Amino acid sequence: MKNRKIMLSIIIGLIVVSIYIIITKPTKLGLDLIGGSRLVLEAQKTPQISKITPDMMDSLQFAIEKRINAIGVAETVVQRAGENRLIVEIPSISDPQKAKEYLGETASLEFKEQKIGLNKQPVWVSTGLSGKDVKKATVGSDPTTGEWKVDIEFTGEGAKKFGKLTQTLVGKPMAIFFNGELQSAPVIQEPILGGRAQITGGSGGFQFEEAKKMVDLVNAGALPVPAEIIEENSIGPTLGLDSIQKSKLAGLVGLALVMLFMIAYYRVPGIIADVALVLYSIFAFAVFKIIPVTLTLAGIAGFILSIGMAVDANILIFERTKEELRAGRTLFTAINAGFDRAFTSIFDSNMTTIITCTILYMLGTSIIKGFALTLVIGVVISMFTAITVTKTFMHLVFGSGQLKHPELFGLKKEQISNSSSFEDTNPRKAKLGVLD
Repeated sequence: MKNRKIMLSIIIGLIVVSIYIIITKPTKLGLDLIGGSRLVLEAQKTPQISKITPDMMDSLQFAIEKRINAIGVAETVVQRAGENRLIVEIPSISDPQKAKEYLGETASLEFKEQKIGLNKQPVWVSTGLSGKDVKKATVGSDPTTGEWKVDIEFTGEGAKKFGKLTQTLVGKPMAIFFNGELQSAPVIQEPILGGRAQITGGSGGFQFEEAKKMVDLVNAGALPVPAEIIEENSIGPTLGLDSIQKSKLAGLVGLALVMLFMIAYYRVPGIIADVALVLYSIFAFAVFKIIPVTLTLAGIAGFILSIGMAVDANILIFERTKEELRAGRTLFTAINAGFDRAFTSIFDSNMTTIITCTILYMLGTSIIKGFALTLVIGVVISMFTAITVTKTFMHLVFGSGQLKHPELFGLKKEQISNSSSFEDTNPRKAKLGVLD
């Protein structure tokens, strides 16, 4: 009983936290639901690039998708148009200028040393160490001043280059340029062999937004081919308001019919399953907002599909429980056995779904990734609600006694076996060793 109360307290705590997250955090909607910005990029030839090849365009498309859809759920559409153009549609960003500024950066990070030029003036000269040698960048802060900075970790080859440079530049400055602008020029006090460096942003330091943007661009890498934005505009939702309203209505009607079926067929356990289903929806929506997941119709479809799988898990559990009750088990034993026997089937079926979603997420486009992500989150949470939440509520409602009213489980009295029933033996016969 104590364990049930603890689990109930945990569930109530999760409900409160989830509702708070849902109320306080905004929902990110996809291009088809809220609209966004549309940009047309054209790959540019250079003295080094005389012809734009399909492979170059594939690399450019991949780099753009990686840059603006870093975690795979922003539902950004990047598609080819002709031989040297890309159409980029970004949800939620209604200001094309903001999208243009973000895409227009090439994330050129260079480390330079100071030398004397032809006019006897000091000039900064490239050392050969650049953003291509960076493994990753993160935002950090100076523990003394509290100013924001950018921490850089080099690749294996980049660490060797950086180590050799700092050995030769002891007592001299090494400048860090980002997109052609000098960020800082610290004097090397001693060789740095750990493969790490910092960009401090000069005497005033960085604003957090500046440091975050630099980190994002450095991690995204430079574009493989120079690209120029030749067209920019805002776009409205690809789905009309009428279609969205009809989709909502269809989803609500479908959910209501499923809940009514569970109550009609499984009676009280069906009501418990419906409550668990509502809690599942709250938990899942809260997780979507925490990540955050950009919801499109594809993502919503994955979420609704996981609702169906959550109901399916409850059906398996209840059918197993009814089998145990028909065999004459006590109510407490039947409930536990029903969950234990159904767990293997639920786990196996959900694991196959999770594996499939993992493959879709790894190999699919951004829209497919959004569908896979919402589905896998829903499957994991549905396992928790179907097994933990439903079981806790079943024990709290029915307790551990005998099943006095089989109709509460949608069973008839004649369906309950007497294998576990017993009658009192006549005391007079018991003294003589005679049992009924």
